[in-house]
Amino acid sequence: MPCPQAFVGSGPRDAGSLKGQLVGGGRARTVERDCPGRDTVGPVRKSRLSEGVVDAIRRMIADEGFAPGDKFYSENKLTTQLQVSRSSLREAIRILEVTGMLSVRHGKGIFVEAPSIRPQDGFLDWLKRNDQSLQEHFEVRLIIEPQVARLAALAATPDEIDALADNHERFARNSLLGRTTETIDCDREFHTRLAKATHNKMLYALIKSLATSLFDDWISSFHTPGRMDKTVFEHGQILEAIRNRDAEAAMDSMTTHLRNAIREISGTSSP
Repeated sequence: MPCPQAFVGSGPRDAGSLKGQLVGGGRARTVERDCPGRDTVGPVRKSRLSEGVVDAIRRMIADEGFAPGDKFYSENKLTTQLQVSRSSLREAIRILEVTGMLSVRHGKGIFVEAPSIRPQDGFLDWLKRNDQSLQEHFEVRLIIEPQVARLAALAATPDEIDALADNHERFARNSLLGRTTETIDCDREFHTRLAKATHNKMLYALIKSLATSLFDDWISSFHTPGRMDKTVFEHGQILEAIRNRDAEAAMDSMTTHLRNAIREISGTSSP
């Protein structure tokens, strides 16, 4: 497979070489990236897919000489090069956008950003731009998910409760080890497993859809200082209520969990 073409700066890409136009100092100059043999970043392994896509993009930026302000590859180019789905790619790009490594400019493409001296700064900037949509996301979840927890406490089978417990253990372990995408995946899985345990197909389909479309909720929780530790504890409270078949406690624990999350996430963006 030929080495991917580099797209540098704001000028057009030469389709026949690794050349691009770098605009600086009032005039354009042509630069050419070395191709380090065969592809430096190939297909992402299917296991730990989201984490692999994030790592692969980071390596692309470093190994292929992208600088702050450079336009990065298109989604189409990245899905072909990494051989991943568009949804997995977009989740990875969103994670890198939250951490300040990339920015997505609507109608223009994906751009490399200058790394912040303080990693939290990138998240704070992103949070200020997205605070209203996050508030709306959590409003929807507060309407639906406490009832999901209540119904799961009444309807979950022993095997489903065991699966929730296994998820909670993996969630705590990944959070402790700082595995970003694996922790986010476990968090989303907990909520979708709860919905499945209601044995209401419509609720399950709805929560699965929310878990995909409201990905920002999970990213923001991970990057809010102290929130993941609290989420581990709060998931434990929900799980305990379901084990005890205490529907009211499960509903109340889920409500508390979601309210705590949005309050602390929003508080992070306050001066």
